[in-house]
Amino acid sequence: MTKDEELNHLRQANEALQTTNQTLREGLREAIHAIESLQQRVKDLEGVVAFQQERIKTLEGQQAKDSHNSNLPPSSDRFVRVPKSLRQKSGKKAGGQPGHEGHALHQVETPDEMVTHRVESCAHCHQNLDACAARIAERRQVIDLPAKRLWVTEHQAEEKLCPACLHLSRASFPANVLAAAQYGTGIQTLAAYLVAGQVVSYARASQLLQDLFGVQLSRASIARFVTRCHQHLAEWESILKAALVKAHVLRQDETGMRVGTSGWWVHVCATEQLTHDGANASRGREGMDAIGITPQFTGISVYDALPSYQGYRFTEALCNVHHLRDLTFIEEELEQAWAKDMKVLLLDMKEAVEHARARGQPELETAVLAGLLTRYDQIV
Repeated sequence: MTKDEELNHLRQANEALQTTNQTLREGLREAIHAIESLQQRVKDLEGVVAFQQERIKTLEGQQAKDSHNSNLPPSSDRFVRVPKSLRQKSGKKAGGQPGHEGHALHQVETPDEMVTHRVESCAHCHQNLDACAARIAERRQVIDLPAKRLWVTEHQAEEKLCPACLHLSRASFPANVLAAAQYGTGIQTLAAYLVAGQVVSYARASQLLQDLFGVQLSRASIARFVTRCHQHLAEWESILKAALVKAHVLRQDETGMRVGTSGWWVHVCATEQLTHDGANASRGREGMDAIGITPQFTGISVYDALPSYQGYRFTEALCNVHHLRDLTFIEEELEQAWAKDMKVLLLDMKEAVEHARARGQPELETAVLAGLLTRYDQIV
């Protein structure tokens, strides 16, 4: 092989090596790109798994919540579970405690009816005792409802002919006697009370009045009675709202109700003596503003952490009952031991305040308060 042939052969070999090297480089770049893609895919999948795990945890937490460990109402409970009371054992026997004022049934001084059971003959020798004087040896009373019947009052208007001018004069009926036959205020009041006070449906209230008193009231009639009652109480409602607005502490909550086929909300504003229930289609600020108590209130509002309450002028205070339910969820579902200690502390705080009030103290003693605060710091 000549030098030219050898040089040509080496050139061809070099070109072949360069081509192979280029192919290997391209293959390496493709492999690196594939690895990077797979690494990004793995990272994305890890993110999906983390999200799904968090989602599953959230859903499991929601599934575990019911009325005993959250602010959900009892009507939303999906499964029946053994109820757990938030009260701690007191060590006392069940039932009334010594010194507790009971509510036993007592006899009345003036009964509506008296039935005398007479002695006609001697229980020993059977001698007739009709002529003998008797005394009441024992009294027993049966307290019961009267037999069902309606009390019908008929109003009759007189007419008289004047002998002087021959004018026929007729007496006037009372202002509330308007028709030939009508229901009196007693029936109207009871019907409105059943619907508005005891939350009995119109149909069941109608049936109840018929069963107990024999009066047949249509649902439309009961609705008119309720509307009339509402109109008569309009002034009192204004006075009630004004008194609640001036209260130092106000308890506020909402509960669902049905109006026809729609879901509405009953907004409750209450103190120890006063309660106002206002219905609105909105649970949030729109409903609160329409009722008118919450926007004007500037005291302390105790509520259940509903975000709609935030932003008003009052001082916010979260309800401790909801705190206890949330702590129960943390204790039972998240297995956090500190939550149980916090529940015990909150209940002890409540008991300490009640004892102080019973003794007429305006606030807790310094030592008692310091002890409770120390326990709180130790838990958190």
